Amino acid sequence: MSDELTMRVRADFERARFKAFLNRVWAAISGTPTQLLSYDEVKEKLRIGGPIYRGVQTIRVDQIVGSLNRYHEFDRAFLPTQNETSNRWQSVDRAFYQDVNLPPILLYKIGQVYFVVDGHHRVSVAREQGQEFIDAEIRECATRVNITPDLKPEDLEILGAKVQFLERTALDNIHPGANIKLTIPDGFDRMLQHIAVHRYFMGLDWKRDISEREAVEHWYETVYLPIVKVIRKSKILKDFPGRTEGDLYLWVLDHQHYLATAEGRPLQPPDQAARHFIEEKDD
Repeated sequence: MSDELTMRVRADFERARFKAFLNRVWAAISGTPTQLLSYDEVKEKLRIGGPIYRGVQTIRVDQIVGSLNRYHEFDRAFLPTQNETSNRWQSVDRAFYQDVNLPPILLYKIGQVYFVVDGHHRVSVAREQGQEFIDAEIRECATRVNITPDLKPEDLEILGAKVQFLERTALDNIHPGANIKLTIPDGFDRMLQHIAVHRYFMGLDWKRDISEREAVEHWYETVYLPIVKVIRKSKILKDFPGRTEGDLYLWVLDHQHYLATAEGRPLQPPDQAARHFIEEKDD
């Protein structure tokens, strides 16, 4: 029986390594990244705080998307990418077949995802064996943005810009329900420019100094939201797969600026500019 089990766990590892190879081939063909997320990179980009101890919990294995320090040894599916992990991986796999209870793994939680601190091979074997849940000791890190399991390395730049936007504007404190999402790389920088211009004209209209908080709140309620409400009512977002309401807001403002400069039209109110943008797209 021991020899049979040895052959089985060796075959499991070789199959996992071959699947990792296929993932690399597909990544090269499709340009789709397969690497695990690096906790240190996420920490730097998103300026996370913590960690705070949350005790031992049972979590979904597919919510584990990164690693503290071994993100080069496993791919995004937690398949082993190096033969050097063979002995440890097969040892954990053997424990799976023998129904041996292993201690909980150690994870950092950020948003809705987890990063492995200790227990990489246990996660890898669990995924390969089709295990949906795993016991883990959790330490949670605070973040101003919501991170979901579909997060990709290339998303970090935009999320990092969102963190800076929130730190600058405190929009999440002024309007706790506000959650602007973008896929446009410089989108949040452009929104900061919009707020600065809005603040300037508020000062002219109200004939006094305008605080940044006042400008942010007034911009959100009188510029951003009216455009988004028109976008939602028209259901035009379905015509732009993979895009967000925030993206369309930026396009509407670009369209408004074009009409005012290239065609010499008066500057339209936000909701009117949104309706005009949608009408042109429907033509």
